[in-house]
Amino acid sequence: MVEMAEDDMFNVEAGGVEELWSACSGQTSRKGSQNYAWLCLSLRYRDQPDFNVNSTSWQKRMSNNSFEPRVPVSDFTVSVSLFLSVNLLAIVILSRGKCGLSKCITRYLVAMATADLLVIVCNVILYRIAHLYWWDTFLLYTPVCRFILFLAPTATDSSVWLTVAFTFDRFVAISCQKLKTKYCTEKTSLVIIVTLSALFGLKNIPRPFVYNPYHSVNNIPWGCRVSSQFYILPAWIAFSWIEQLLTPLLPFCLILLFNALTVRRILVASRARRSLRDLSNGENDKDPEMKNRRRSIVLLFAISGSFILLWMTTVVYFLYYRISGGFNHRSLFNPFATFEQAGILLQLLSSCTNTAIYTVTQSKFREELLNVIKYPFTLIGKLVK
Repeated sequence: MVEMAEDDMFNVEAGGVEELWSACSGQTSRKGSQNYAWLCLSLRYRDQPDFNVNSTSWQKRMSNNSFEPRVPVSDFTVSVSLFLSVNLLAIVILSRGKCGLSKCITRYLVAMATADLLVIVCNVILYRIAHLYWWDTFLLYTPVCRFILFLAPTATDSSVWLTVAFTFDRFVAISCQKLKTKYCTEKTSLVIIVTLSALFGLKNIPRPFVYNPYHSVNNIPWGCRVSSQFYILPAWIAFSWIEQLLTPLLPFCLILLFNALTVRRILVASRARRSLRDLSNGENDKDPEMKNRRRSIVLLFAISGSFILLWMTTVVYFLYYRISGGFNHRSLFNPFATFEQAGILLQLLSSCTNTAIYTVTQSKFREELLNVIKYPFTLIGKLVK
């Protein structure tokens, strides 16, 4: 998605300098964005006779007055390292194929874990953290910044739509017995994974062209900000609508639909199977078929339920924003910015929860996880002996 977050709002092309300066006055201390601080500092010094935002001497003076983020980078390091580690562990454990899941399910789960890992790397580390702490490195060089802003939504789109594909696969496996033998296979899952990744890579090709540099240093462009043309040209407005309908609105609705149909089918099938067993022998032994199906169903509902809960805030904000006409009446400061940022935080968190879901719902995954954790200590013990 093209996120209309704080960095996108401060656009010199879109509004007058005086309006921006009055908005910046006394407000910079509450903002963490270095791009925001840079703009406000540019406006602070604009009345100086020799002021030039592209002048090296003035940029050094402004850098000495820039604002440090409130949260130390060490606080991010621990949490991001943890999220990266759990996703890497999930990829390794699931790839071994010893979790008692079919090859089809395993392929989807590995692909989802890989997409989630890319979301953390591209969207969290290279984009958000870089804008706060590494704003003077090559990551803010405009071509690099544009490439990151291409990778970040591609990873997010792939992660979301792989969740949809997994939900649909389980719906077919439970509700469409004739289609199940042809669709729910390892080969089909690989084709769908590759196709979705390629399609969303193509879909996001226009993204880098949305952004212009914030400023230039020795004719080298730095930073990325949304061009004012994005808010005006019908083609870009249509692109924004299509993009946000594809992620998150349509996936959100499809997952709800497939889960509702799956639940209805499960209830009907469970009643029929229980009646047949009662009529045949009246035994109360546990049905192994139902046990295997229950394991798959719990995993499905845990993953899709987590997605729905964590993306709900973003979907609600999107609906409010579009219905209220916010796109056409954008003000400098968004009164619902906190709600928007909370939605972004939760959607990024959704990239880190699946490993916890596997651990809670899958006993064999827990066993494999313990084996992986114990392996270094076992190896050290053997070397010591």
